[in-house]
Amino acid sequence: MTTVAFAEVPTPVGPFVLAVTEDGLVASGWGSEAALRERLRLPEAADPGRTTSVVEQLDAYFAGESRGFATPIDWRLTSGSRRKVLQTLYEIPYGTVVTYGELAARSGTGVPARGIGSIMGGNPLPIVVPCHRVVAGNGLGGFSGGVGVETKRWLLTHEGYLQPTLLDL
Repeated sequence: MTTVAFAEVPTPVGPFVLAVTEDGLVASGWGSEAALRERLRLPEAADPGRTTSVVEQLDAYFAGESRGFATPIDWRLTSGSRRKVLQTLYEIPYGTVVTYGELAARSGTGVPARGIGSIMGGNPLPIVVPCHRVVAGNGLGGFSGGVGVETKRWLLTHEGYLQPTLLDL
């Protein structure tokens, strides 16, 4: 029987909740543990050791000490074209971006750029599966995590893609 363990990580862009099954990180995001629990509907395991590695990797990412994640991913909340697009996105390196159209083409799914935006909005694993690295051809585009586009801007500045503004100094 699959179970899930939860952890909350304080970050510069707000509290971030993680859900980890025996197979790997299954969900993450801003908001409450209760919301993830409701979405997953899996029995909860009191197993803080299961989440330790992911917490440490996120802490290192936000401290600027790490540029990637080595945690196993449990893709159960995705399937078909959505899964293929998110798995393609997972390979986009730290500090780089792709447009919605570029991600559509790279994924080979036939999903149009508009559809990529919808998939990004439903990404169950933000930051680790870096939907913040997908931008519009004419600017940042949208972002549904944290406090919206300002969170996206912070993440891309943190990764060195965007230059800090006077407000960031």
